[in-house]
Amino acid sequence: MRIQEIYEIAIRKGIAVDPRGEEGVRKELARRKKDFDDLQESEKKDFDQESLRNPYSDTRVLCGDSELDVRVVLAGIDMEVGEVLLADRLREKGKRIDLIISHHPEGKALAALYGVMHIQEDELHQLGVPINVAEGLMAGRIAEVERRFMPMNHNRSVDAAALLGIPLMCVHTPADNLVQDFLNRHFAKNEPERVGDIVTLLKDIPEYREAVKRNAGPKIVAGKEKGSAGKIFVDMTGGTSGAKESFEKMAAAGVGTIVGMHMSEPYRKEAEKHHINVVIAGHMASDSLGLNLFLDELVQRGVEVIPCSGLLRVSRL
Repeated sequence: MRIQEIYEIAIRKGIAVDPRGEEGVRKELARRKKDFDDLQESEKKDFDQESLRNPYSDTRVLCGDSELDVRVVLAGIDMEVGEVLLADRLREKGKRIDLIISHHPEGKALAALYGVMHIQEDELHQLGVPINVAEGLMAGRIAEVERRFMPMNHNRSVDAAALLGIPLMCVHTPADNLVQDFLNRHFAKNEPERVGDIVTLLKDIPEYREAVKRNAGPKIVAGKEKGSAGKIFVDMTGGTSGAKESFEKMAAAGVGTIVGMHMSEPYRKEAEKHHINVVIAGHMASDSLGLNLFLDELVQRGVEVIPCSGLLRVSRL
């Protein structure tokens, strides 16, 4: 496979299970095209034209020739300078590595992570929050995340990979969309009634079962095991944590339990304040599940996957 084909598969699979629906994504891309067409010619050169066909600003080929053939990938959750050096060391020892695939974004994809947070506006709207309220809640948080990432040294791992001649790409929101869709279907099929039932169902999934062995498995951090689960909101996509003020609106919209990858203590307390149960499924396990669902597509096409950096590799082929 070529790197470009791998990139296009990631985009296609992400769109297929996007919380906004494929039609919603098409409308978003059409709005971007109109915004681009309305720019002055002098402004168009600074526009990220890749965003006209890829709705995920946190998923990009970061360095390397997109036409290169790929037979072996080194894949992990955080592929930073250390993992780039690991790839180079494996090459020195005679192992073929054609491409590094990171789940978490690096380089320009990390700098633009805030762009995918608008997905959360549509998620809140689907839960029953008016769209204008959802957009108002998220506006400040999106701007905050953009500012927080501005001073970061985004390109460290990309520079290292480029110097060593190893192509690097990241697949973030498409993989997060995949895990969210997987868990939504899992819970819809099994209809958990109690909060503890959610944890039990998560532990039926190999990635979460393995995470339990590593003391990083699913836990109830707000609410009680025998408490009613109510309406379950699987919160696995949309870049990073949304607005803390959203919990009040979610409670009013009938959300009983949030199932997320992680949650900071101030956010957890806010959820608890509004009587929303919180089950933390586990960060590495959740990211692994989403990335595995993508990587299986590559394996089906003859690509070998070498997991590292927290990736709990499970094949469903």
